[in-house]
Amino acid sequence: MGRVNATYNPYDNVLRVVENAAAILGYKEDEYSTLKYPERELKVSIPVAMDNGGIQVFEGFRVQHSTTRGPAKGGVRFHPAVSHDEVKALAAWMTFKCAVVNIPYGGGKGGIICDPRTLSERELHSLTSKYTAAIAPLIGPEQDIPAPDVGTNARVMAWMMDTYGMLKGHTVLSVVTGKPLGLGGIKGRGEATGRGVMITAQNILKKMNRQIAGTTVAVQGMGNVGSVTARLLHEIGMKVVAVSDVSGGVYDPDGLDIPEILAYLSQTRNALLCDYRTDSLIHLTNAELLTLDVTMLVPAALENQINGDNADQIRAEVVLEAANGPTTLQADEILEKRGIRLVPDILANAGGVVVSYFEWVQNIQELCWTEEQVNTELRNIMDVAFDEVWESAEANGKTLRMGAYLIAVKRVVEARLGRGIF
Repeated sequence: MGRVNATYNPYDNVLRVVENAAAILGYKEDEYSTLKYPERELKVSIPVAMDNGGIQVFEGFRVQHSTTRGPAKGGVRFHPAVSHDEVKALAAWMTFKCAVVNIPYGGGKGGIICDPRTLSERELHSLTSKYTAAIAPLIGPEQDIPAPDVGTNARVMAWMMDTYGMLKGHTVLSVVTGKPLGLGGIKGRGEATGRGVMITAQNILKKMNRQIAGTTVAVQGMGNVGSVTARLLHEIGMKVVAVSDVSGGVYDPDGLDIPEILAYLSQTRNALLCDYRTDSLIHLTNAELLTLDVTMLVPAALENQINGDNADQIRAEVVLEAANGPTTLQADEILEKRGIRLVPDILANAGGVVVSYFEWVQNIQELCWTEEQVNTELRNIMDVAFDEVWESAEANGKTLRMGAYLIAVKRVVEARLGRGIF
């Protein structure tokens, strides 16, 4: 997967969309200017004693973009391409994502510049605990609630919760979400983002009067979000013809055996698709996957994957953003001119934060939800949000992305104006 281009600043991308939405809504700059600046930004240095006897210092970040509508909410990313501007952008996207699905959170995000695949379990545990201790003054159930993101998982969240509890002197289950079930986690959280993407795929195909069965789809990225999305789309009858990971992709026009691929990838920690072989498979690059002739393209990897250099080569009818920020503004304009529908990240991948909200509520109330309750309530929220975004876009003659931002910016600005300036 490509990394964020050195000349591409994802936070600038966010600001331009916000300014465009504010102009359409008729806001004066004084009314929305607070959205242009994160409320808090923390950079930390994390020394870790490595297994080889040396000391390595890692850089980490935690950014709270907005707490106007509630505590900051957002994941922690462990990846070599993490940067300050990326974390700022991800925090801002979380602000608008929570507003689109109308849950009482603001936006936050964190990250560490590292490659977790190269770290032993002891090194990863030490890195996580020291990072948590470093950002502890900023986080808490009523302040900022971290969750898993790229390169992190339920185990990392358990370590974060444990470290925070040690500092407080008692267990605080609600300080993070995405935890293991035995430590206050909620059923359905692991597949929530992918399930939200699947629900959104059903909604957009319904609006387009398309049958789900046999509709072709390519999924870029086979991390937690991409793998769950591919599996669920396969289960509802869509034909998943291509998937990819960091090593490249596999393609079969007759459809892939997704359960078999997932079983292969789960065999070892470092299993890659470049080593997966069957007689009918065609191996291709991530760049080639993006340009396949399919009905639906699901970018579920990193930012800046569809950009000004390749947007004119996209052949899908629908781009469904399962990743955060996979499409640049320049690419947006090209796709719109070519008549390609794009369902934005702040709607399509909001399932994760919705179920994180359920987990937080469960921890605070000390009640347990069933998986059926979780999935039913998730679908209700995602369906309502999709309909609102569709209606907003149609009423204003705008794209679905702008339709979503018109809703989100209005909700955050109205909350800000209601609170006044302290």
